[in-house]
Amino acid sequence: MPLEPPPTPWALPGPDRFDPDDDLVAMGADLEPGTLLAAYRSGLFPMPSGPAGLGRRRGAIAWFSPVRRGVLPLEGLVVSRSLRRSCRDYEIRLDTAFDDVVSACADPRRPGSWIHRDIRRGYGRLHELGWAHSVEAWADGELVGGLYGVAIGGLFAGESMFHRRRDASKAALVGLVELMRDDHAERRVLDVQWRTDHLASLGVVEIDRDSYLTRLSQALPLPLPAPFDDGVRGHL
Repeated sequence: MPLEPPPTPWALPGPDRFDPDDDLVAMGADLEPGTLLAAYRSGLFPMPSGPAGLGRRRGAIAWFSPVRRGVLPLEGLVVSRSLRRSCRDYEIRLDTAFDDVVSACADPRRPGSWIHRDIRRGYGRLHELGWAHSVEAWADGELVGGLYGVAIGGLFAGESMFHRRRDASKAALVGLVELMRDDHAERRVLDVQWRTDHLASLGVVEIDRDSYLTRLSQALPLPLPAPFDDGVRGHL
């Protein structure tokens, strides 16, 4: 059972204050566990602004609620024959190497790398409290792919994924979807932030912001998938 941290002292913006044409909805605040959880519960997620131009002020935290949100319907996951074969090559584990997964996702050699030290620290603290999780692909005793994100009720907010062997991150995603397919699967939300061509090939679709917020409000009261709630760590 995740532990609830102290509440955030920040007043996060609600939908009535969102610019209808801008994914970026706020700047500032912090990455404390209470702030991160309040943000996800409000449909927001953070990214650093920095010199890459994601925000308006250098060094401030940028908070996004995309006008067009990428989500993966659990029944819509596309598993090709080649991916199905690849899945047999990997052992899928939950929460056995969270810090290693985040470190691999944060590798500065990766194109578009954005996960800096404060992001890693913030999500590491969420993991310690039972809110952030890693789904990992292992082969020959080696971590070769995976993803991490935040689970709140019926929401899993995916943050990043990586692979070192063919289809390893996709195999981890297949494992996550299987984990979320339970009696509440129809109302669960697997959020991937933005749709990309790569994610679309796996079944990710776009929905408008209002639809996402409606679905989020219906998902949050749901119980966590059993492995997340029970603190299970190991082979799925």
